[in-house]
Amino acid sequence: MKTKIKILVSCLAVMLSGCSTWDKLDRTERGAVIGGGTGAVVGNIFSPGVGGTVIGGALGAAGGGVIGHETDDRKKKRR
Repeated sequence: MKTKIKILVSCLAVMLSGCSTWDKLDRTERGAVIGGGTGAVVGNIFSPGVGGTVIGGALGAAGGGVIGHETDDRKKKRR
């Protein structure tokens, strides 16, 4: 189990480090990326296998995107 977590965290770190356009993303897109990676890791921990990882990643991306969108909206309203 610990090996799987280490592999997933390493993959997530490599994916995020490869994002040369990270500064160009808005908060919605950043939230979706972070939420998807985190959801995949958590999904794999609670339900090992492809199913848990995919469902966790999808739910995390959706949740992160919604939260990021709301913070974008609040930031725009403050201006």
